[in-house]
Amino acid sequence: MTTAIVHACPECEESVQIGDSVRLNEILECAGCRIELEIIALSPVVLALAPEVEEDWGE
Repeated sequence: MTTAIVHACPECEESVQIGDSVRLNEILECAGCRIELEIIALSPVVLALAPEVEEDWGE
């Protein structure tokens, strides 16, 4: 039996459905605002805005 956890998007408050097999630091996308969210804790599940990918310019 699979269960889903529902959390509110920290950006737009839209419901984000999270499966029971998620992993720490997994990236999800909000269906409402299309922003990327990162799972930063598992017990309880905590969502945060995913960090933006930055270029390192070979440094």
